Amino acid sequence: MVLAGCLDIDSSDKAARFIRFCDSFNIPILTFVDVPGYLPGVDQEHNGVIRHGAKILYAYSEATVPKITVILRKAYGGGYIAMCSRHLGADFVFAWPHAEIAVMGPQGAANIIFKKEIQSSKDPEKTLKEKVEEYKEKFANPYVAAQNGHIDAVIRPKETREFIIRAIEISKNKEEERPKKKHGVPPF
Repeated sequence: MVLAGCLDIDSSDKAARFIRFCDSFNIPILTFVDVPGYLPGVDQEHNGVIRHGAKILYAYSEATVPKITVILRKAYGGGYIAMCSRHLGADFVFAWPHAEIAVMGPQGAANIIFKKEIQSSKDPEKTLKEKVEEYKEKFANPYVAAQNGHIDAVIRPKETREFIIRAIEISKNKEEERPKKKHGVPPF
């Protein structure tokens, strides 16, 4: 409902602050993901979306509390990684069966990957639809992500609550060994 779910400068700062707050008070972090990526645009670029976006990555990677992620719908590219993916140290990552986890959305990816094939087709619209479905099947589905170890389980929406409760129970005594230092250097 807001910016189609994209991460922008303001949402990145807000999320990073919230993550750090939870970690400061030993509150487990539960992240629900439906993100098509970072908001594109000249304004965002000139105002430092990369630097601000890095604050989320830094906050999640620095957090030592239990981190549980549920992918509800879209999880594309850098936005997916930034929203507490396995790459940032999530303890548990679950996805709903209809979730799309990929580098980019199926429509855009099919247009790039299969460009020549679509253009040379007798019916480009039909070929595009077929290629979008092929991309979803081969790359942008949670079962492929689970097979590659990026998520722990594909769960039905009605099972979400019990999986979250169990994940919190399992990780409630989580301890992380960290190097001795006063603090890290976040991307200010």
